[in-house]
Amino acid sequence: MNMDLKNKLKSLIRKQDSLPSPIEENISHELFNGEPAVAKYKHEVLQSNPQEDREIMEKIDPEYYQDVDASQYELEKLPEVVDLERVDDDRNRLRRQLQSVSKKVSELVLQNHPAYAAELQRVMELQKTLQLATIICKNGRSQLSEASHKFTMTSLQLLANVRKRQQLKGLLKSIRTIKTLQRTDLRLREMLVEEDFCGAIQLCLECQKAAALLKHYNCISELSSKLSDTLELIEEQLDFALSRTCSQFDETHYEKVQTAYGLLGKRQNALDQLHLHFTSAIHNTAFQVVLGYVELCNHGSTETNFNKMQFSDLCKHVTIESFTPCLVGLCKALWSIMRSYHSIARWHEKHDHLDTVSQDEAARSGEEMTAMYIKQKLEHGRVRIWQDVQQKVRTYILAVSLSEYKLEEFIQFLDIVNRMIDIGEYFCESKSEGLQDSLKQQSLNYFKNHHRAKMDELQMFLENEGWELCPVKSSFHVLNLVEFKFMRQSASSQKILANQNLAEQDNGQFESSRKRQYFEEFSGDSTPFDIQTESEENEDVFAGTGDDGNGEEEFSDSDSDVPDELKHDFIDELTGETHSRPGKRKFSRSRSFQKHVSIVTNTSLNVFRVIGRYIQMMRLLKPVAFDVMWSMAQLFDFYMYSVYLFYGSALSSMDNRTINIRLKSTLMRIKDSLILDLDASDTSDDLEQREKIPAPHLSPIVDLNNPERMFGLPERIVAAESLVFLGEQLEFLQPHLEALIPVNKRPFLQQFYSQTVNMAAELRKPVYWSVSLRVIPYDTVLQHMATVRWDVKEIMSQHNTYVDVLMQAYMSFDTRLADMCKQMPVPRATYDHLWDQILRLSARTFVEGYANAKKCSIEGRALMQLDFQQYLKNIEKLVDLRPIPDREYVEGYIKAYYFPENQLEIWLPEHREYSFKQLTSLVNAVDHLNRKAKQKLVSMLEDMEKPRR
Repeated sequence: MNMDLKNKLKSLIRKQDSLPSPIEENISHELFNGEPAVAKYKHEVLQSNPQEDREIMEKIDPEYYQDVDASQYELEKLPEVVDLERVDDDRNRLRRQLQSVSKKVSELVLQNHPAYAAELQRVMELQKTLQLATIICKNGRSQLSEASHKFTMTSLQLLANVRKRQQLKGLLKSIRTIKTLQRTDLRLREMLVEEDFCGAIQLCLECQKAAALLKHYNCISELSSKLSDTLELIEEQLDFALSRTCSQFDETHYEKVQTAYGLLGKRQNALDQLHLHFTSAIHNTAFQVVLGYVELCNHGSTETNFNKMQFSDLCKHVTIESFTPCLVGLCKALWSIMRSYHSIARWHEKHDHLDTVSQDEAARSGEEMTAMYIKQKLEHGRVRIWQDVQQKVRTYILAVSLSEYKLEEFIQFLDIVNRMIDIGEYFCESKSEGLQDSLKQQSLNYFKNHHRAKMDELQMFLENEGWELCPVKSSFHVLNLVEFKFMRQSASSQKILANQNLAEQDNGQFESSRKRQYFEEFSGDSTPFDIQTESEENEDVFAGTGDDGNGEEEFSDSDSDVPDELKHDFIDELTGETHSRPGKRKFSRSRSFQKHVSIVTNTSLNVFRVIGRYIQMMRLLKPVAFDVMWSMAQLFDFYMYSVYLFYGSALSSMDNRTINIRLKSTLMRIKDSLILDLDASDTSDDLEQREKIPAPHLSPIVDLNNPERMFGLPERIVAAESLVFLGEQLEFLQPHLEALIPVNKRPFLQQFYSQTVNMAAELRKPVYWSVSLRVIPYDTVLQHMATVRWDVKEIMSQHNTYVDVLMQAYMSFDTRLADMCKQMPVPRATYDHLWDQILRLSARTFVEGYANAKKCSIEGRALMQLDFQQYLKNIEKLVDLRPIPDREYVEGYIKAYYFPENQLEIWLPEHREYSFKQLTSLVNAVDHLNRKAKQKLVSMLEDMEKPRR
């Protein structure tokens, strides 16, 4: 309701405001009617009170002096509840204020009326003057127009026509130029198709210059934009042509591209772009090569989209059968990219220098700076390119497990990757740590499983080995095997080592020559990764496969094929004495034993082959060379321990004299570190136990208790001598192994040779000891010696029969040994060891038989000397071994019978090689000592024996 009241009041006030006030109406009426308003209202003015009007005006609200809506303002001031009396009071107040203001305005108008009238008169005069000036201008223009038409129009028209003709000629020339520019675009595209980049750029730049001169034509702006687009198209085509050099470098093509970039002034930008293209080429090429093999391996599979995979995930889909071919393809593709980069660098080395020769100083300075930038960029780019290549190969290598690979396949894999590492070293002098680490990781994982399998295989070989001679040629050498063909690069191993030393001494020159060899030798379509399809090499190592001429007749007892000069007197190898040969039998027997014989078993031949492959792996993978060498040592350790376990462990434990301390220490080390103790209850270190191998068992087909085969002597010879031959071949390989392992690891290799390989020959003693102990009936000889009376009172001239029994046993053994030599080669060392052990056992049998005598006279001691001299006489005829082993051992015991008491006191402590029983028997048998002296010496012997007990 209040709002309605406000609206009504507002409309009412607006209606009243629209009506003129009486004072204003009167003033206006008087002014326009010319009546004197002052006179009309003079009475009212005179009646007003100025003081009152001034007070009323001072009370006017300041808001009215602003640009406001008075009605709206007053209405807003109304309270919510309207008081009519108050509204009426406000209305009267406002009316009085309005009247005061109107009075004041009227007074001001009356005061300024004379000045207004004077100014109005001046305006009227100015209007008349302007009308006169207008008439004068119109007359002047009319007269000028007439003069122009009569005197100058014709001449000016002629000049205008001449100028227009010249402009049209220039326009015609410009139009022809524009037409030519329009036709040039087609020619530019033709030149791009023809790859004439230099001509296209030159033509485009000339067109742009011409278009710049004609830029005032509207059509030129579109043509200029088109030329700019064409120039960009040229740069795109040029960039594409530059990218093609990444995979296949063409000197002519690259020279055109570089010349074109030179015309654009963007040679440095071109080189930056080139490196981006190489990076992209490496990624795309590697992906496409692997993708091709993956799709080939998964032909017909539509479930997986291999194109959207990451390179690392894609590599995991390569099958084990396609791994090596894919690796070769990948390396060939990456090699092609690296070769292109190397060719580009060589091109810049050659041409950037020639380009600055014929230029002025300023241009030469700029070209030299560009050439320096390009040189530095290319040098730094080598490392970047190789890192990208290395990363791709590394990712591929680690993506697939090679545990199912055969060793030959894995060696081929190592050869490929090592060749890639060599190329990287020659390409940018990088050690390829990332690729080396991945190769080491893959190799350790593979080799650990492979070596365990080879050890198990060796155990199987040993347990099924019949220890029969493998029929190889007498000239057999480890280098004859296919597995060692990589070492047959020179006539001898010394020459190989000399070449290696020469390479180490002149390392820098060697590497640079290899670098040139890689990038110049494989400059065509060939690559370092081309696999040569060599025909499989046939080994010529077995007897009867070649022209060796040494079959079974090599071991024949016949001397029909022996030269005459070998039938003459011979010189003993040990004593240097000259001996004549009493008969053919002795000659053929002695010459049946060979000094150097290649005795090989199927197992040792397999060990040779495994060692050859291991050495190949050492040569191809230097970081794990020592681990491979240590595994190779385990092969020899296990073979050596098996031979000892089969043939030397039983009786050697009974008599420690058959095995020296160093050999015993070596065997104990092998047992503790390599042989699994199945009876041990300590399983604290499960990993160490898993790495050990159970001890092998001798094949049941080998009978070591058959006296007809001399208790397995043929098998023992083959076992022991095959081990010795294996050690000899390892000694031949030692310099090559030292060159393959790090310098700080070489002491371990030397320790292996000194403590293990050199002990192989010492294993002959425990292996042959059982035969030497059982092939001669020493107990029977002792029984015959026990029946002899040594207390005779007269000197005898005939030796006792036990000597003949012993010699008969010797002759029987010698005959059987000669028969065995017809079937197999027996090395001279075997012959010497057998007779050495037999003669030493016989010497101990003599001493033991003499010590068993209860009573002995001086004549009895003389009989002992007679028997022993007869024995020596016969044995020297039978055996070529010189000097006779333990001869002094027997003679010293016999001679001690004649020593006086004081000399015996010195002699007894110095000869601890005799047993307590033998020394006591000697003391008690001496006749020239009294009882007290004998008790004294026996008491001394008992004191000497206490520490032994």
